[in-house]
Amino acid sequence: MDTIASLFSFITWPVSWVIVQFHKVYGAIFGPDTGWAWGLSIVSLVILIRICLIPLFVKQIKSTRAMQTLQPEMKKIQERYKNDRQRQSEEMMKLYKETGTNPLSSCLPILAQSPFFFALYHVLNGIATGKTIGVINEPLLASARHAHIFGAPLAAKFFSSESQITALGASLTDVRVVTAIMIVLMSASQFYTQRQLMTKNVDTTVKTPFMQQQKMLMYVFPVMFAVFGVNFPVGVLVYWLTTNVWTMGQQMYVIHNNPTPGSKAQAAYLERLTKHVTQHGKIRRRSEKVIIKAIVAKGRDRNEFERKFINALNKAGLVAQTDGTVTKSAVQAAAQTEEGAVTGTATATATATAARRQQPKRQSKSQRQSGGPKQAGDTPSLEKSDEPQDTRPAAAQQPQKPGSGTRSKAQSGQRKGGPQRPKSPSKK
Repeated sequence: MDTIASLFSFITWPVSWVIVQFHKVYGAIFGPDTGWAWGLSIVSLVILIRICLIPLFVKQIKSTRAMQTLQPEMKKIQERYKNDRQRQSEEMMKLYKETGTNPLSSCLPILAQSPFFFALYHVLNGIATGKTIGVINEPLLASARHAHIFGAPLAAKFFSSESQITALGASLTDVRVVTAIMIVLMSASQFYTQRQLMTKNVDTTVKTPFMQQQKMLMYVFPVMFAVFGVNFPVGVLVYWLTTNVWTMGQQMYVIHNNPTPGSKAQAAYLERLTKHVTQHGKIRRRSEKVIIKAIVAKGRDRNEFERKFINALNKAGLVAQTDGTVTKSAVQAAAQTEEGAVTGTATATATATAARRQQPKRQSKSQRQSGGPKQAGDTPSLEKSDEPQDTRPAAAQQPQKPGSGTRSKAQSGQRKGGPQRPKSPSKK
């Protein structure tokens, strides 16, 4: 390990400088010689490095997704050219070039982080042996050597001799208990990170050798951390435990918000997205638009979970657009228009009914004869008028000439009552 760390000695100066700068900040709060000041300086170094590696992590996610998609094609090439290794390699490279994928992209964060890890190991090993390194001078070296984390010095190892640990001002039992707990936590966090990747974020519809490799790494990595962890100083264990916890949280965030298509995580994600869209009728974040846009672009190639998502939107009267947005379907829009028209008609009918109810009541014949419409507040008179009024028409009030009525009756042919007029004799 010391030989490998010496290969990255060119980066020990910037690593030691970053640690010292963080130590100045935390030293002013907790004290310069405390384990909190030096331990939090190492944790802050990890966070700073991982933030700088986020673009590489995003590229790793995309490369891993692309490799998972290409597994069926790669398997076909292997079966087709299983007796011709050279042709098989050529076809593989051609497939990578056409799809723009790189198998080494998934290892970029680990490869980029390795120089910082070995540089930190080189710095802490120098502290353990009492050598100044980088910007860590004699006063800082003495402060770091006396800094303990839960009773274990930063430079102590699990297999350090009792004399070495006594020289650092600690006991062998404390060092081994602390280092054992940190190694177990480091291995457990690595196992959980790999397990949630296998159980939640893997396409269950495609069975490929890639899944078997991931399953094997799920058990191999924790064992590797346990084997190498007993040879790491406490400060390096702090570094590695922090980076594992960061990776675990980062992986959980990716699985929750950007799951692999066809995985159980995608089914849970689309179920949550369906509930939100059907309730609010719109998309919240840009990442959701990107996922919906990819689902719409697949067309008939959608998996089971994606088809359920599209069908759920259609049942709710919504349609996913090619730009990732969600709008109301034409059927629902027409139904809402018709509902609005029916509502408007009902409102107009109610208004007309109210207007009819407000019209005055029709007057009776006696009210009309008494002088027109009654005003508000008028009361009908119960007394009869002194002079009766004749309401007959003027023509009926004129006196008739005598005999006029008889003449009109005679014209009808025969009188009513009285002797009949004799007929005049006919002339012969």
